[in-house]
Amino acid sequence: MAEVMPMIALRGLTVFPNMVLHFDIGREKSIVALERAMMLNQIVFLATQKNVDIELPTFKEVHNIGTVVKVKQMLKLPDGNIRVLVDGQYRGKSVSLISDNPYFLVSVEAAPDPEVEITADVLALMRTASAQFAEFASLNPKLSQENKAGFEDIEEPGKLADILASSMNLKSSDAQKVLATIDPVKRLSKVVKLLTRETEILKLEDKISSKVKTQMNKSQREYYLREQMRAIQEELGGGEDSGSEAQEWLRRLKKLKLDPVVNKKVEKEIDQFTKMPGSSPEAGVIRSYVENILDLPWNKEEKTELDINHAQQILDEDHFGMEKVKDRILEYLAVQNLSKDNKAPILCLVGPPGVGKTSIARSVARATGRKFVHMSLGGVRDEAEIRGHRRTYIGAIPGRIMTLIKECDSKNPVFLFDEVDKIGADFRGDPASALLEVLDPEQNKEFVDHYLEVPFDLSKVLFITTANGTDTIPRPLLDRMEVLELSGYTLEEKYNIAKKYLVPKQIKANGLTSRNISFAKSALTGIINSYTRESGVRGLEKTIGSICRKVARSVVAGDTEKKTITAAKLEEYLGKQKYHYDKLLGKNEVGVATGLAWTIVGGETLFIETAVLNGSGRLQLTGQLGDVMQESARAAVSYIRSHYKKLGVDENFYKDKDIHIHIPEGAVPKDGPSAGITMCISVISALTGRPVRKDVAMTGEITLRGSILPVGGIKEKVLAAHRMGIRKVLIPADCKPDLDELPETVRNSMEFVLISKVSDAISEALV
Repeated sequence: MAEVMPMIALRGLTVFPNMVLHFDIGREKSIVALERAMMLNQIVFLATQKNVDIELPTFKEVHNIGTVVKVKQMLKLPDGNIRVLVDGQYRGKSVSLISDNPYFLVSVEAAPDPEVEITADVLALMRTASAQFAEFASLNPKLSQENKAGFEDIEEPGKLADILASSMNLKSSDAQKVLATIDPVKRLSKVVKLLTRETEILKLEDKISSKVKTQMNKSQREYYLREQMRAIQEELGGGEDSGSEAQEWLRRLKKLKLDPVVNKKVEKEIDQFTKMPGSSPEAGVIRSYVENILDLPWNKEEKTELDINHAQQILDEDHFGMEKVKDRILEYLAVQNLSKDNKAPILCLVGPPGVGKTSIARSVARATGRKFVHMSLGGVRDEAEIRGHRRTYIGAIPGRIMTLIKECDSKNPVFLFDEVDKIGADFRGDPASALLEVLDPEQNKEFVDHYLEVPFDLSKVLFITTANGTDTIPRPLLDRMEVLELSGYTLEEKYNIAKKYLVPKQIKANGLTSRNISFAKSALTGIINSYTRESGVRGLEKTIGSICRKVARSVVAGDTEKKTITAAKLEEYLGKQKYHYDKLLGKNEVGVATGLAWTIVGGETLFIETAVLNGSGRLQLTGQLGDVMQESARAAVSYIRSHYKKLGVDENFYKDKDIHIHIPEGAVPKDGPSAGITMCISVISALTGRPVRKDVAMTGEITLRGSILPVGGIKEKVLAAHRMGIRKVLIPADCKPDLDELPETVRNSMEFVLISKVSDAISEALV
């Protein structure tokens, strides 16, 4: 029959029947329940809460099996808590909750032990339990004398189980399992199992203690004291067990399944760590070393995406043009799909600033399904940045390569070395030489960082480097890379990039929408031609952003009218035009020839002027010409002197005439051999009086024999001529393959004359 009584939830404590103990009560709800019980019959139901971390448990968060006790005594403590002395009466089971405010009032059914026949098996179990407890008590010095005797006269297995369990100081969870077992024989069997486990633990502790005492010398004594100090620190919330830390390292090391050589070295470091004080500086060095080794992605790889069509779609989404680079990436993916053992290539993207070298590396990572790692090499002068510091130095750390590999947690990322042409060298070593091993597919399979001192496989990393030019890259390093040239964009390409990528990006970045602003085609072409002069589109993006910011200001000021940006409004938003491209000459002039030049920001047209004056045969060169360009001018004059009859030039012009060659924009330095043919034609025109055709531009290096040698930058030079309005360009015959790189619209609208001799240029350029 159920009985209604107050209930107190116990935290971390289990009370058994036939058990007398005292404990403290501090929760307001429990104090009210206790006071209510004292007013009635001093009977209260004690049950253990399931989770000790809960401060105010509900009825469902308390075990339903508990003990009905009688309160013998209660004492109020100075801190407000109440200390009570209780006597366990019988097991009970909470059937239902009557009320939970201001205290738990529950309906409890008694759960008495069923009758048990004392057979030989039960008697043997009881004797085993008593004997086992006697052994347990002999090994446990903390057990009181009252708990060590008085079990021989107990004849009920259930009562024996309860008294033994209450005397063992069991964990709350184990004690609750015993309390919840109603069957006396099963309950006693559980107690015997717990006794056996606890006795074995005590024996092992006693064995370890005895061994430590017999073997302890001075160093072992220090170690023992240190362990005690560690335990105290842990209790106080500080410090960590170096032994358990080492065990965790060994577990992680075993899981990694590293090469035996690496495994042996790391195990040696861990063993050394366990033998030294935790406060030792050397212990900190070893800890940092081992954790760096274990954190490396030895066996972690991203599953690379091998769908060629999907990869091409991503590359086309992110970048306009760049067909060569895209084709090379897709070729690599195709080879990877057919040959799993193929080594990743080392690609070097070379081109002027702002053409998208860095961003295409990110697109490659997205297209291949790999993680992306970026390291800028501009201004790096310390070799340790690449290969790390040796551990003999204070504050040594791994090199940036291994650090970034560890941070990305992948063995096969896309790794970008940005600005590889700007590496420096000084007394701290040559970083470019340190890169030789990294960027060599035959060597980087076993790359050894100075700090880690163990080989790591970098052969699956897809390395991409970028540079503005190859002139400053050391030849051995350049030889290890596959160079892909990224030339500047044409006007049409810049317009498409601005329309599809830059304008939407800047509108969004400045908090605008298509309802606030739009750009007409004339505005974008006007910005490209008159406000930026570059091969890439970085300045174009900044200029578009500048217009968007001005519109954003007007929107915030309350102007809701949509702004349509046209060419006529550019001066209102950006001020006067910054650049004026060269315009076609109005008429054919004597001594003025149009040349083509390559600069880091794209192609340019040059007007080379020659004046012939009475004098003493002096050659004067102005316009900040470099040494190579001055030598080209001298070679042109020497060629004319050796062919004066064929050219119709006065034989003694070099004695009584001064020749002055000038290239405008004198503040801009100019150099290179490609203006040789242009200067030669200009001088011949000035000496013969034959005008040079205004609609012809030329480029090429000349020799003293009159041959035309090939030059670079044909695409950029032709684009500059096309922009100026020139429709006939003279280029060296050996540069014919370079014409294939020109946009089809440019090729179809211009005439290209292949010249191999100066005489070919004369017939095409002079009237």
